This record gives sequence, C-alpha cells and structure tokens, in this order.
Amino acid sequence: MKLRLEGDIVTPQGVLSGHLDIAQGRIAAVGGSPIDASRAGEGGRPILLPGFIDTHVHGGGGRDTMEGGDAIETIARRHARHGTTGLLATTMTAPIGQIEAALRSLGPVCRERSAQSARVLGVHLEGPYINPGRLGAQPAHAVPATLSEVLRLNELAPIKVLTLAPEVPGHLALIGPLRDAGIRVQIGHSNGSYDDGVAALQAGAAGFTHLFNAMTGLHHREPGMVGAALAHGEHAELIPDLLHVHPGAIRAALRCIPGLFCVTDSTAAAGMPDGEYRLSEYTVQKCLGGVRLADGTLAGSALTMDQALRNLVQALKLPLPEASRRVSTAAADYLGLNDRGRLSEGAWADVVVMDAGLELRRVFVEGEEIDVLADA
Repeated sequence: MKLRLEGDIVTPQGVLSGHLDIAQGRIAAVGGSPIDASRAGEGGRPILLPGFIDTHVHGGGGRDTMEGGDAIETIARRHARHGTTGLLATTMTAPIGQIEAALRSLGPVCRERSAQSARVLGVHLEGPYINPGRLGAQPAHAVPATLSEVLRLNELAPIKVLTLAPEVPGHLALIGPLRDAGIRVQIGHSNGSYDDGVAALQAGAAGFTHLFNAMTGLHHREPGMVGAALAHGEHAELIPDLLHVHPGAIRAALRCIPGLFCVTDSTAAAGMPDGEYRLSEYTVQKCLGGVRLADGTLAGSALTMDQALRNLVQALKLPLPEASRRVSTAAADYLGLNDRGRLSEGAWADVVVMDAGLELRRVFVEGEEIDVLADA
C-alpha cells in the first residue's frame, strides 16, 4: 500500500512543489517542480522535510539515558514527536560499571526500533575519556581511555561517536585505531591547545563535540581548540538553543565548517515543563528554556530539533534548505548514512510535515506515522 504526501518538498538543493510516495517504509518516488524556497508553505501547502537526526541525546520525556532499562524507549518516543527520526543515545561520564549497564540496555534498542519511536542509530560515548579540567556538567569520573576498554564497550552497543580530549596522555595514539574500528572520534571537553586540535585532526579525529562549549576558546594569539575547529574542521556539532552559543558565533561556524550540524544535547527535561530532572547523578533545573546545575552551569538543554530548525530560520535567517541540511542531511552524511536525512527515492521514509510557521504537523519514521499528540 502506497501513501502519497503532497506539499513543498525541501531538499539541500532547493524546494519542489509536488509529492512523495511512500511504500514499504521507503520513499518510492519524488515528483514536483522547483519553486523559490521563500515560497514554501504558501497558500497553506504543507512543507515536507527530511526527518531530523540528532547525534547528542542524553534524555527526554523525563527520562535519562544513564538510567538504563526502558528509559531509551521513552526518550526515543518523545523526540520522535518533535520530528527526530534518528538519534544517538548519549552517555555521561560515570564509573565504568554504570556505563556498561547503560550500554547493555541500549544494545537491543539499537538493533530493533520500537513502534512510535525514533530509530536509535547507535551510541555517542561522551565520557569518561575527557579532561577533568573541562567537565562542564559532566560528573567527576573522567579517566584515560584504553583501546581494549572502548572495544569491549562497543560490543555491548554500537559506538558511532566517541568524545575524547586529545591532550590527555595516550589519547592521540588511540584516534587512528578507533577510526579504523568504525568509531568517529570527536574532540571535546578539552583543555587542549590549537596545536593539540590540529594534531588530533591529522591523526583522524572526525569532528568536535558541542563546538565552543567545554573547550579552549579563540584568542588571536592563542587560537585554542575553537581556533583549530574554525581553521581546519570539516565537521562539528553545535547546540543552537541560543543559550549555549551566541548567534554571531554560530554564523562564524557556519562560514568556516562545511559539515557543521546541529544537536540538542537534550536532557530528561526536553519536551517537559519547568521543574527538576535527572542528569546522570545530578539534579538539574529547567527554567526559562534552559537547563542548569544548582550553581548556574548550563547542563545540557531542553532543546528539541523542531525548535532548532525554527531558531536557524527565524533567529539566524538561514534559508530553509540550508537550515534543513544542518538538522538532517549533514549529520546523516557525517554518520555515513546515504539513505537517511534526505527526501530522495530509495531513502527511508523519515519525513517531517510542517506548516508555513514551521510548526510540526506530522512525523513519519521509516514510513510509520507517529502520533505527535500522544501522552508520554
């Protein structure tokens, strides 16, 4: 049975006014005529975009990835209702036994998608292999990495991305073997210098974790890790909640890093009202759109990817095709997924339907329509 969706179809190249046909979970056909991107949604026509891909998800719907158990299913359902069709479940810095327990729960969910949920594409291991001097909101359990330990963790659940501080002794030599094992190393939670960043990129590091945050900043005589990213980076993730990074800094990164993509760094507070929530071993407070520790430190976010898209278009004035690429296609390309993050024949039918105000109306994950109004 085929499903036809009609409207203005957003691609990285522009916008087509036409239709998508969906069959057996994939896009069977795309048809339409090009229109100016600024006219998308005119006259009440639906806007069809590729489903969002978020490579940095700690939680949502009141649950935290580190809880294990069925927490990830709640998280994946909640983010699907905000247009995220694929995500990486992201861990926190913790004692290795707690990380192992979380990964054991994540393994089965990575292998089989639950109904009404985003596809869990794998794991982003954000800790514990970071610099203890740049913890940010990570708990104080940072340790140096060993290849054998990472590979053992990878057997529990597929690690697609690993955050690493390259200046920690022994870490630089691990980047090549981790890359060869299929794990993308991102530089993050780092006190490293510009030279440390360049050396890590030359060793095979793929990108940067939440660019600008929890890393040495840019100064004209000490460019720092941010300088290495802007001067040499091909890929980086960035949190566009307009709290973590000033719009001017986002514009600079967009001009410098071809494969820049957006993430939420979302916590259990995502998709929830103001109040107290769990972030690993911490209690965090959601208030006025932000999530913070008791001392005021930003602790992840309450951002969802539909709001990330609106921020790019409405606050930063990006053209819709460019904004869509930054929340979908760029991350898919980074992960090596040529059948996600794009509305093209043969791709998975991961589709977000929005109105002219970019408010979400319908979501499809692998052809399954998500009940966006369902209770938690």
